[in-house]
Amino acid sequence: MNEQGFRRDKVNQFSALSRVFDFCFIPLTLLLILKFKQQELSQTYVVLSLIYASSFLLFSETIQLYRYWSKNKVMVQLIYTVISALIAIACVTTFLFFNKSGQDVSRVAIGLWFVITSLGVTTWRIALKIIVNYFRTSIFHTKKIAIIGLTTSGIELAAVLNNNPAKGYELVAIYDDRTIERLPEEFANKLQGGVNQGVDSAKAGQFDVVYIALPSIAQNRIADILKKLGNTTVDVRILPSYLSYSLLGAQVSCIGNIETLSINESPHQGGSLIAKRLLDIVLSISILLLISLPMLLIAALIKADSKGDVIFKQVRYGLSGQRISVWKFRSMTVQENGNDVKQATRNDMRITKLGAILRKTSLDELPQFINVLAGDMSIVGPRPHAVAHNEQYRDDIDFYMMRHKVKPGITGWAQINGWRGETDSLFKMQKRVDYDLEYIKNWNLVFDVKIVFLTIARGFTDKNAF
Repeated sequence: MNEQGFRRDKVNQFSALSRVFDFCFIPLTLLLILKFKQQELSQTYVVLSLIYASSFLLFSETIQLYRYWSKNKVMVQLIYTVISALIAIACVTTFLFFNKSGQDVSRVAIGLWFVITSLGVTTWRIALKIIVNYFRTSIFHTKKIAIIGLTTSGIELAAVLNNNPAKGYELVAIYDDRTIERLPEEFANKLQGGVNQGVDSAKAGQFDVVYIALPSIAQNRIADILKKLGNTTVDVRILPSYLSYSLLGAQVSCIGNIETLSINESPHQGGSLIAKRLLDIVLSISILLLISLPMLLIAALIKADSKGDVIFKQVRYGLSGQRISVWKFRSMTVQENGNDVKQATRNDMRITKLGAILRKTSLDELPQFINVLAGDMSIVGPRPHAVAHNEQYRDDIDFYMMRHKVKPGITGWAQINGWRGETDSLFKMQKRVDYDLEYIKNWNLVFDVKIVFLTIARGFTDKNAF
């Protein structure tokens, strides 16, 4: 079995162990809580244990918590676990409501159950991660790594290896026939010579794994190196040069036995899509319940302030470039929605007095939570632009339409970083698109939660909103 296969098998074993632990830990926790509170384990509690454990594991699988358990940071682990536990508690509560057995259980016990399982599962995973890293660095043999090729992807790999010593790898040498000036100063002492010298060092058994990071156009050279390394005992891996490109959600998938690389792909697929949608539904319903009365008040004020409809619909591009209707409170005396749309500017005469306040505080966006609940939008995502602006900028900005690989959002990474309001220059729109693509490329559920909290923490007003 090769080293990569060994590690993949070990990861699968640890993931399976985590699943078994979670499924056993959840009912055991409830049993201990009931024993502490001197309550009997009724049939209702047994059913709740099965519902909680099953739904917790199912949603954890959906958000790939078990797949990336060793890579996630402590806070990421905690947030993912709490989200899974909240979904599980929601399933428990739903069962109690429809079964009309809420009076048969203790609310305090259920609350303690949620808190202890969230903290306990997170603590278990952190402990497992520490133990695994200890065995990797202290007991098992640390793999000595050499890189052949000073390409962008090769240098990035060197940085990753250098910054993660606990992963059981040690970068010992870099080989390239070109000048040392191509190499960052921090790796200058790692350059041991040319490619042929690297092959000779491999034959001498100076390292365990060789990464070939030469450009893809150097196929003959790569083939020659592979032939020579075939007469050694080192593990050989090729680092594809396409990793240095700006890829959007790139990942390897299989059609039969043929592996393919997806270049530009939405991160919201399969379990991730379900997790994202569940978060949107839960948040939009909760927020709409909280803001229903304020929305009625705003509607009354708009009606009294100026003539026209309270709410109007704007045509925007949504997921996959499909046109959607986005709801907003009316903040102008006119409603522009055609092919020639003039963006709102500072001191715009079209904006009503009340509209200026609504736009400054982003309260005009509140009806968009209905769009989220309907499935046209998401809480977090790239802000939707007017159709006219889309048609203009898609020809001026590379990868502009990649923004529509995900649903548009009420708040987004670009807005958090100050790129909101009027885009009166190509530079401003380019910066907004850059942040949108960065969000899509690095998306995960915790990133969404982070943006939501940053939106709340930084308030609803902005100097660029008018």
